[in-house]
Amino acid sequence: MPLSAFHPESYAHLLAEKVARTRVVLQDFDPPEPLVYPSQAEGFRMRAEFRLWHDGDDLNYVMFKRGDAKTPYPIEHFPVACEAIQAIMPTLRLLLRPNRSLRLKLFQVEFLASLSGEMVITLAYHRKLDDEWLFQAQGLRDALQREVNGAGSRALGKLSIVGRSRKQKLVVGEDYVDEALEINNRVYRYRQFEQSFTQPNARVNVAMLEWASNQAAQSGGGDLLELYCGNGNFTLPLAQYFDQVVATEVAKSSIKAARHNIRQNNAGNIHLIRLSAEEVTQALAGEREFRRLRELPGALTAFNLATLLVDPPRAGLDDHTTRMAGAFNNIIYISCNPQSLATNLANLCQSHRIAHLAMFDQFPYTDHMECGVVLRRRESRLATNTKS
Repeated sequence: MPLSAFHPESYAHLLAEKVARTRVVLQDFDPPEPLVYPSQAEGFRMRAEFRLWHDGDDLNYVMFKRGDAKTPYPIEHFPVACEAIQAIMPTLRLLLRPNRSLRLKLFQVEFLASLSGEMVITLAYHRKLDDEWLFQAQGLRDALQREVNGAGSRALGKLSIVGRSRKQKLVVGEDYVDEALEINNRVYRYRQFEQSFTQPNARVNVAMLEWASNQAAQSGGGDLLELYCGNGNFTLPLAQYFDQVVATEVAKSSIKAARHNIRQNNAGNIHLIRLSAEEVTQALAGEREFRRLRELPGALTAFNLATLLVDPPRAGLDDHTTRMAGAFNNIIYISCNPQSLATNLANLCQSHRIAHLAMFDQFPYTDHMECGVVLRRRESRLATNTKS
């Protein structure tokens, strides 16, 4: 998001325009009136990533315009970032500038913050890191906490520094933050690893989880199949509404986090399996057997899988997974791309109808809109005639 698009005084108007555009994309599927969940107008991002630009003794955070990777634009203030990231950015730059060991061939910095007050800063290099770097990074962490907390800003909790270079990773502290989110008056704890996917707008994520939980409560129970479960973001709060949950993911770091989060939240009815959406489709169709499915307490086809939850990447569901989804009575579809959602709905709405629609402004001041759709299977004409 270019900072030139940041206009908090116009946020309500910009959101209304985005909602209108999204409704046009989905209008062919006769959706109900959407529930719209706005973001904070500023201070909403829990993740931020910048290139570091060296100019003699100077060192600056920079961004580049799309299509122009050669002209750096210094970033003095990043108001879309959460308060903790905003507070630490200038102090980090001042501490890095005179430190040759820490700034040598440093080309990128990443911030991962949490509502719980923890933060990981990742420093990326074009050189091998050594014991001297590790010693200096330990001092950097101590100085950052001392300076930021002493400046009267919101207290910074556990802070970690991660150094990365090609095939190398050094850690001062931890390579994760432990987040705590209150969903419908219950606190869920999530471990979020640096350089792994997490929802960038934590408060809108809470709204999204509460909405999805309320929809799951109306699904009629049975068992849930979840594809693309990530670190268990949706899995944990939705699990209470189902007898059993089979959650699938392929990214190793996400699986590592999800397994920890399942244990941390004492979610005994969740079964996490490393399978792609395509492999799940093949397993349900009986086309392939997977050794990994032996970790389940029974055969996958023995579960009462009446509800499907999907949160796919921007490309949406592939054709095979879309056909598989059509076999479920209830589908909770979380989409980060209304265009690919519309493509999938063109097939799914032949057998299902949109019962609920929500829009979540995860990415203010951009064209991106996160959508939540609940699809219910249509009653067949035969079933309707039998009732009458």
